[in-house]
Amino acid sequence: MPLHVVRPKILGFISEDVSAWLVAVLVLLAGSILTGLLAWSTYNLNQQQLRQRFQLLASERYSRIEERFQDQEQRLDGLRRFFVNSDHVTRYDFEGYAKPLLRRTQAYAFAPLVSRAQRADFEQAVRREGQPGFAIVQLNAAGQMEPAGDQDDYAPVLYSQTQSPLGSPLGYDLLAQPLRRATLERARVLNGLAVSPPMHLVAVDPAYARGVLLAAPVRRAQDDPSPQARPYGFVLAVISLRQLVADGLPASASDNLSVRILDLSTEGQHEVLYESNNLPVTSHLGASRLLRLADRDYQVEIRPSAAFLHANHSSLTSLVILGSLLSLLLSALLYVLVSQRQRALALVEQRTRELRSREQELRGTHSQLRSVLNAATQVAIIATDLRGVISTFNAGAEQMLGYRSSEAVGHLTLESLHLPQELEAWAHSLSQRYGKPIEVSRAMLVEEGMAGGHEAREWTLVRRDGSHLQVNMLATPVLDDQGLWIGHLAICIDITERKRVHEALAARDRLLKKLSAHVPGGIYQFKLDADGHASFTYASDGIREIYEIEPQVLQENAAAVFERIHPEDVQRVRESIRISAQQLSPWREEYRVCLPQRGLRWMRGAATPESLSGGGVLWHGYISDISDLKRVEEELRALSVTDSLTGIHNRRYFQEQLQNEMQRLERGGGEMAVIMLDVDHFKRINDQYGHGVGDQVLRGLCERIGRRLRRTDVFCRLGGEEFMVLCRDTNARQALVLAEELWQGLRSSPIAPVGRVTASFGVASWREGEGADGLLLRADSGVYAAKQAGRDRVQAELP
Repeated sequence: MPLHVVRPKILGFISEDVSAWLVAVLVLLAGSILTGLLAWSTYNLNQQQLRQRFQLLASERYSRIEERFQDQEQRLDGLRRFFVNSDHVTRYDFEGYAKPLLRRTQAYAFAPLVSRAQRADFEQAVRREGQPGFAIVQLNAAGQMEPAGDQDDYAPVLYSQTQSPLGSPLGYDLLAQPLRRATLERARVLNGLAVSPPMHLVAVDPAYARGVLLAAPVRRAQDDPSPQARPYGFVLAVISLRQLVADGLPASASDNLSVRILDLSTEGQHEVLYESNNLPVTSHLGASRLLRLADRDYQVEIRPSAAFLHANHSSLTSLVILGSLLSLLLSALLYVLVSQRQRALALVEQRTRELRSREQELRGTHSQLRSVLNAATQVAIIATDLRGVISTFNAGAEQMLGYRSSEAVGHLTLESLHLPQELEAWAHSLSQRYGKPIEVSRAMLVEEGMAGGHEAREWTLVRRDGSHLQVNMLATPVLDDQGLWIGHLAICIDITERKRVHEALAARDRLLKKLSAHVPGGIYQFKLDADGHASFTYASDGIREIYEIEPQVLQENAAAVFERIHPEDVQRVRESIRISAQQLSPWREEYRVCLPQRGLRWMRGAATPESLSGGGVLWHGYISDISDLKRVEEELRALSVTDSLTGIHNRRYFQEQLQNEMQRLERGGGEMAVIMLDVDHFKRINDQYGHGVGDQVLRGLCERIGRRLRRTDVFCRLGGEEFMVLCRDTNARQALVLAEELWQGLRSSPIAPVGRVTASFGVASWREGEGADGLLLRADSGVYAAKQAGRDRVQAELP
C-alpha cells in the first residue's frame, strides 16, 4: 500500500520535517509560562484564605474566653444570691451548692466579716460545729500559717469547696493581706463583683498558683443596702487563668493559636496572667481585643502558632515543582513521539515490501486450511459467494445435513437450507425495525445492530431427508486483502439435545415457581462458601415480600439480607449460622428486620444444612413473617403488667423490677429506695361520691405523681388505694426529698369533684443483706406511722 504524499502536521501547524528538539523546547517554554501564572494566582489566593482562617479561629477563641469570664461572674453571683436568699447556710448546704460550680474554678469560699470583739465567740462556735482546732490565721513571711494578729475586722474562710489536692485554707484571714483586703473593699464599695490584681493563690497546686480572686459582698435582706454599710460577709471564687483558659483546648503541639492575656488595670504595669505553652511564630497575622472580668480589663493577644502554619502551609512550591516536571515530561514525551513517528514512517515502507513477499506464502496455506475444515466433523462450516451459492461444504456439514459436498457446492444456496417460514418472519421483523425492506436471502446475514461484531443465532435447517435440525449459526462476511466483501461464512452447531435439556429444566422451574407462589413466606437455598462468601442459590418470589429485595440480587451476594436485619440481632443471626455450619445442625432463629416500606418486622427462619464437596455448606430452608404473632405476645405481656384502672404498672411488674434491682445491687453494690403511699380516707370518698368518682381520684392521683417522677423511677399500684415508687440509685435522704415533693404536689393540686386529696407516705432504703419482704415491711410501717401521726404527711425512714 503506497504512503500518502501529504502528511498531517504536528500539533496542527508544525511540519514533520522539523527537528524533534525544537518541538520539545517550544512545549517546555509554554509550560513554564503557564506554571508561573498559575503559581502567582495560587499565592494570592492562599494568603487571602490564610487571613480568613486565622480571623475565624481568633474570633472563636475570643468568644470562648469571654464566655468563660461571664460564666465565672454568673456562678459567683448565683452563690451570693444563695446566701442572700437563705436564712442560714450550713457547711453541708454550701458544699452541695458549690461543688457543681467547680468547673474551671480552683475553689469557691465564703468568708464572714468578724469584728475583734466577735473573734473568740466565732472561733468557739465553729469548733462546736465540727471543726476542731479552727482559728483565724494568716500567712507569715515564711509562707506558714500562724494565728492572725490583732485588728479591727477579720474575714476568715469559713466554708470552702476546692478541687485542689492541698485542701481548703479554713480560717485564713483575707483582710490580713493588702491585695486581698483591697479587693474585698472594692467589692464592698461597688456592692458587686470585684477582681483582685494577679496574686499567688493559697492552697492551690503550684501549676495553677498564679491567678486572681473574684469577690462579691453578701448582704442580708435586713441589712443596710448602702455601699458604706458593713456586709454580712463575702463569697469568693479562686481562679487560675491557666486552668480557666486552657481547659478544653487542643494540646500545645496541635493548637493553632498562641494566646497571651495581660492585666491592664494597673497603670504602667501590664502583667502577663496567661501565656500558651506553644510559642507564636513570626507572621503578619495577629489579633488583640479587650475583655472585662468584673471591674478589671484584660488584653487578649492572639498570634498564630507553628501548628497553624503547618496545617495551612502553601502548596506553591509543590505547584511550581509539579508544573515544571509536567512541562519537562510533556516536552520529553513530544520529543519521543515525534522522533518515533519519523522512524515509524520509515519502517512502514520497509514492512510493506515484507508483507507483499509473505502474501505468496499465505496462498500456499489455503490448501492446508481446507484440510482443517474437513477435519471438523462436529461443526458444519459453509462458505458462499456473494450470490449465496455454496462454495465450501465441509465433512461436518455433510454429516449434519445429509448432503454430499458434490451435491451442495455450486448447486445449493445457504437460503435453501433454512426453513422458509422462519426466514420470512425474520426478514419482516428486520424490515420493520430498520424502516427499509430486507431481502429474505439476506435476512440471515443482517446483524441485529447493523454494525459491530457478529453474534450466533438459533435457526432451523432442513436436512436432505426433509427433517428439521435446530442449530446455533454464526454468519460473518468474508473479505479479501483489500477489505472487499467477497462472500459469507456460516458456522453451525447442532443444539437439538441442548434445547431438549433446557426445555425440561424450564418446565421444572415453572412447576417450582407455581408451588412456591402459593406458600406463605419464602423458600430458599443459602450457600456459604469456604472463603466466607454467602449467596442464595435459589430464592422464591416470597423472599421479595420478606426482605423487600429482588431474588436475583441475592443470587450473587447475600450481604443485602444482613443489611436488612436489625443491628441488635444481626450478630446473633451470624453466630447461629456459624454454629449450624460447624456442627451441621438444623438452623432456627427468630429475628427482626428493618424494611424500607413496611418498617420493623419479625421473621422466623428454619433450614437444614448439608456439607458441600468444596468445603462450603448449603442450607435448604423456609422463612416466614411472624410480626402479627409477636405483636399479640407483646400486647399480652403489656396487659399482664399494667393496672387496668390507672394505666400504670401493677403489683406483678413492681415485684419483678424489685427483684431485678436487688439482684443488681447484690452483684455490684449501690443504693435503692422505695416510697409507699396510701390515699387518706379513700373509703369516705367512695361512700360520699361513689366508686366512679373514687376511680377518677385514683387516675388523677397517678397523673399528678407520674409527672413529678424521674424516667428511672418505677410507679406501680399495689392494690386498692396503695401505691409504690421504686427509686434506683437513690439513698434514704434523696428518697425523702422526692416523697416530700410528691406530697406537696398532690396536696396542692385539687382533683375534681372531691377537691384536695391527701396521702400518707413512707420511705425505706435498701440495706445490704435485706430481702424484698423486709424492705416493703419497713416502708409499710412508715405509712402506718404517718397515718397514726394524723395522715397527710411524709414519714422518714424508720430504724
